[in-house]
Amino acid sequence: MSTASAPSSSSPTSLRNAVIRLAGNSQDGIQSIGGFLARLAGRTAQEVMTYMTIPSTISGGPSIFQVHLGSGEVLHEGDEADVLVAFYKHSYQNHIGALRDGGICFYDTADMTPEDIKNERGIIHIGVPFTSATVEAVGGSTRDRGKNMFVLGMVCAVFNLDKEKLVGIVSRQFGKKDESVLRNALLAFDAGFAYQVGDVEKFAFVPGEAPGGHRISADGNQMLTLGLIAAGVRYGSAYPITPWSSIMETLRAELPKYGGIYVQAEDELAAVAMTIGAAFAGHLAITGSAGPGLSLKMEALGYASMAEIPLIVVNVQRGGPSTGLPTSVEQSDLMQAIYGSHGDSPRIVLAPKDVEDCFYIALEAGKLAKKFSCPVIILSDQALSSRIEAFEEPDLDKHWVEPELDLSTRPADFKPYPLDAITRHAPPGAKMAGGKYPISTGLEHDEMGHPSGSPKMHTLMTAKRRNKLVQLAKELPLPEIHGDQEGDVLVIGWGSTYGPIKESVDRMRAEGHKVGAMHLRHLHPMPDGLDGLFKKFKHVVCVEMNDSGLYGYGQLATLLRASLADPRIKSVCKTDGLAFRIREIVTGVEKIMSAQA
Repeated sequence: MSTASAPSSSSPTSLRNAVIRLAGNSQDGIQSIGGFLARLAGRTAQEVMTYMTIPSTISGGPSIFQVHLGSGEVLHEGDEADVLVAFYKHSYQNHIGALRDGGICFYDTADMTPEDIKNERGIIHIGVPFTSATVEAVGGSTRDRGKNMFVLGMVCAVFNLDKEKLVGIVSRQFGKKDESVLRNALLAFDAGFAYQVGDVEKFAFVPGEAPGGHRISADGNQMLTLGLIAAGVRYGSAYPITPWSSIMETLRAELPKYGGIYVQAEDELAAVAMTIGAAFAGHLAITGSAGPGLSLKMEALGYASMAEIPLIVVNVQRGGPSTGLPTSVEQSDLMQAIYGSHGDSPRIVLAPKDVEDCFYIALEAGKLAKKFSCPVIILSDQALSSRIEAFEEPDLDKHWVEPELDLSTRPADFKPYPLDAITRHAPPGAKMAGGKYPISTGLEHDEMGHPSGSPKMHTLMTAKRRNKLVQLAKELPLPEIHGDQEGDVLVIGWGSTYGPIKESVDRMRAEGHKVGAMHLRHLHPMPDGLDGLFKKFKHVVCVEMNDSGLYGYGQLATLLRASLADPRIKSVCKTDGLAFRIREIVTGVEKIMSAQA
């Protein structure tokens, strides 16, 4: 029964964008509702971006899944929800503030009464018996099982989504389970689809433009995994940790199909050591973790820098320090990735900008690791790892790398660590024409790898390891600037802030500001020539999800200020474990503009 209602409509109102927030507990399967909606978007030319929060405790607890559907470009998960589905009274109380004025709230009448409702801001409240209607449709002891499918059917009806395609997706998901599971899921779905929600207005999405190729919908961890396999990764080892673990589990299942192997080691140090061994043996290998695990790998990563071992390391960042916020997003591992470990241990650091880019960043990491014979760290984050986006399927025929082990005979003058060239290791088993077999050690060494305590040799080898990154910086293209090419403010970001920053810049430009956005995928080294782009703007603002620190600047801003000595570089930072909202970026940038006007 609805406590307030919208005008009835015989034909659905056309929509280009809508944000749906599902709020309940982790046991309610709300992630599956959002996942089904996101996968449907990928098959119906809609754009989509999702966002979820889950409790870090084993016992579970409050959880949300937010879906931003649209027929135009979707760049962020949505500042405010158009529709809130509250499974419990506490869900309603905690999330009604996230619903826009005039929005719609569906709540379960089994857990709430009209007396619990706050009739304010023009919000339309509609009571629906999620629980009892599901029990009536499915029967048996299904009080807390199946109502997610009931809600999915209801949302499908309210938003006039493609029911046949959605049923097909649900059927494929549950088809491998017992026949009764699929039957009950579809019974609950049909009951929700048929439920009369009252006089609420119905909505329909404006059809999107026909995509150029076959579209898929996936999350960041899935695309990183597929990209690593396509890049030629066949070996590696890791230890489970949130939010990295799904990459490891998929690699462990998939790599044997391609003649490879992935091992769950007893700890993080063993994992990186095994990966270094596979890389030294001539294979493109990977290890990965989240921030705490990367800390434990740092001693061995120092060895990989000294021995110039090509390997890929993935860090799916989460809130820190220590155990921190295991299921929340943060970008606070940038300094760790670049400067972690002891001594001068250069490595390449990359960061994907969105879910689609997770695939391509993995390909690039593989190429750079082999070309420059050094560790390459990919900095993903919790938001990218779990959110779902729709995009054109990558062309595997174009990007696939079939790994080959090079055991060819090395010439008599072969040196693994030549001072005048980039290191090229000879895998064990490769014949040395000169009869001298190289060694690999964590000690400083000469050109053949033999330990050397020579001050001159250490100076030359340190410069050799550093100059690989100097060379790469010269080869990297300058990032494109979205929006104004010169003017008031250049907003800079990295990682999953790409979409929110771009949307924020569009809004500020609509308000009359001359603003541009620049996104950095290559964080160490950065491309040469950034200072020339910065000079075209009055203000340069770095937007990142880490602390402003003792000196008032985020980690990327600190690096840029140190390298360019540009006092115009400022920071907009946040550390609440949540992705940036558009209004947070706009407010932060405008505050800097007004303070320096």
